[in-house]
Amino acid sequence: MPNPGTLYIVSTPIGNLEDITLRALRVLREVNVIAAEDTRQSRKLLSYYEIKTPLISYREENREKQGKYILRLLKEGKDVALISDAGTPCLSDPGVHLVNLALEAGIRVSPVPGPSAVVAALSAAGVPTHPFLFLGFLPQRKGRRRRLFTELKKLPYTIVFYESPHRFKDTLNILVEIMPNSLVVAARELTKLYEEIKRGSPAELLEYYSRKGIKGEFTVIVTNKKLDY
Repeated sequence: MPNPGTLYIVSTPIGNLEDITLRALRVLREVNVIAAEDTRQSRKLLSYYEIKTPLISYREENREKQGKYILRLLKEGKDVALISDAGTPCLSDPGVHLVNLALEAGIRVSPVPGPSAVVAALSAAGVPTHPFLFLGFLPQRKGRRRRLFTELKKLPYTIVFYESPHRFKDTLNILVEIMPNSLVVAARELTKLYEEIKRGSPAELLEYYSRKGIKGEFTVIVTNKKLDY
C-alpha cells in the first residue's frame, strides 16, 4: 500500500497576480491535483503562470462528495493542493472541512502561506492589532448584525470582517448607531488597480461612500482601541 500523499493548503493572490510565493508556484506545478473553489477563477492564475496541473472543483455545494474523492486520492499517495478563489484557504470558505477530513484520516496537511485580505488590511490600517477578532462574513439580517455589534462593543478587541458592497452602507448605519466613536478602516479592492483604504468614524465613512458609490468587496476593521506609543 502506498504512503499517503500530502494535502497542501496554498495561498494565492487576492488581486494582483504577482503576489504569489515561489514555493506556492512550485507546489502547484508538482502536485497531482489542484482542488479549487471556483475553477474558472483559478484557471486565470494557472494560465498566467503556465501551470498545467489537473484542476478539480471543491466548493460548499459539493464538499461532501468531492471531499471523499480527494481523500481517496490522498490515501492512494497523490499530493493535492487546495486553493480558494483568493487569499488563504479555510478562512471563510469550505476548505476547513477538507482539512479536517484529512487530519482525521492521518493525512499530512502542510500550509503554504501567502496573501490574506485580513492580514493585508491590518498591516496597512495603523490600528492596534493585538488582540484582534476575525468575524468572516457578517450575518445577512440587520437585526442579527445589530445584536452582534451590541455584544462586540463590550470586548477589548480590534474587529475585522468581510462585507459585500450592497450591504456595506447598512453596516455603517448600524455602527453609527451602536459604535459611533469607533475608528473604521474600509479596505476595498486590496492589491488591485483601484485599491482604496479609507479611515474615519462610521458617520464619516457613511457620508463618503454615500457620495462616492460602492464597488468591490471590503475588508473592514473596527476598533475602539488606541495605539500605545
